[in-house]
Amino acid sequence: MGPATGALLVVGDVVTDIVARHHGPLAAGTDTAAAIRTLPGGAGANVACWAARWGRAEVRLLGRVGADAAAWHERELVACGVRPLLVVDPQAPTGTVICLVDQGASAERTFLTDSGASLRLDPDDWSPALLDGVARLHLSGYLFFSEPSRALVSVALESARARGIPVSLDPASAGFLTELGADRFLALAEGVDLLLPSRDEAFLLTGLPDPVDAAAKLSRHVPLVVAKQGPDGALVARSGAVRAHVPAVPADPRDTTGAGDAFTGAFLAALLAGAEPEAAAVEGCRAGAMAVERVGGRPEGARVR
Repeated sequence: MGPATGALLVVGDVVTDIVARHHGPLAAGTDTAAAIRTLPGGAGANVACWAARWGRAEVRLLGRVGADAAAWHERELVACGVRPLLVVDPQAPTGTVICLVDQGASAERTFLTDSGASLRLDPDDWSPALLDGVARLHLSGYLFFSEPSRALVSVALESARARGIPVSLDPASAGFLTELGADRFLALAEGVDLLLPSRDEAFLLTGLPDPVDAAAKLSRHVPLVVAKQGPDGALVARSGAVRAHVPAVPADPRDTTGAGDAFTGAFLAALLAGAEPEAAAVEGCRAGAMAVERVGGRPEGARVR
């Protein structure tokens, strides 16, 4: 990968993950044995960390946290190579997500989410100067699920358009997307040049049951769509048609938390380095495979070459 010509600015959620890995179904009304860890997380923060580990560009993160965990989250982001731009909320605590991970073959997870300070980002937290030296703006879809952060999205998109900076978006949550509604989400996303939905999010946004048809339809709304398919890889769609199906990298899953964030971070890092979308999707699949083989949503170790 060649040198990047500008930074990646990620705007999104920073939360504390409590990951509980258990075997089989939960036992209602009594105890279920589990391995429990407290880890830094948040879709936006995870994307930033994977992008910093995967590429050469500077990666910045704008997010909002509570005073209770601000110092810890800042240290963890810096350790991943991310430049944190954290707003400390004077009232709300840091968001918390309880991740229930079934240690079966699929390592699938269920989230219990208290968004806390993470969705209290608002236009007062934004300045056009945040885009100085930035080559791409990336928005976490969680920002679309509260009124203050939706208002921030509006001003951030306006600032990016004024400078000709491309903007990418990851819908982030099928559950919250259902509550918001597909039409409203797509209207709020107007002006985005790259959409990175999961398979379920693509289904919800289009009402179509076939992943190829869903990706193709979304690419009539957004110029480039990269639909993440989990163990089936990724679909790259433009101008109403799927142009490539990139296969997944084989992996032995332990925890699928953050796998989509890993894909997005590596994909964006590769784009910033000059890769075509199909090649960038290959890097995304590599990162996704790496992510599911470890516990938590963040990378560890040295920068990937």
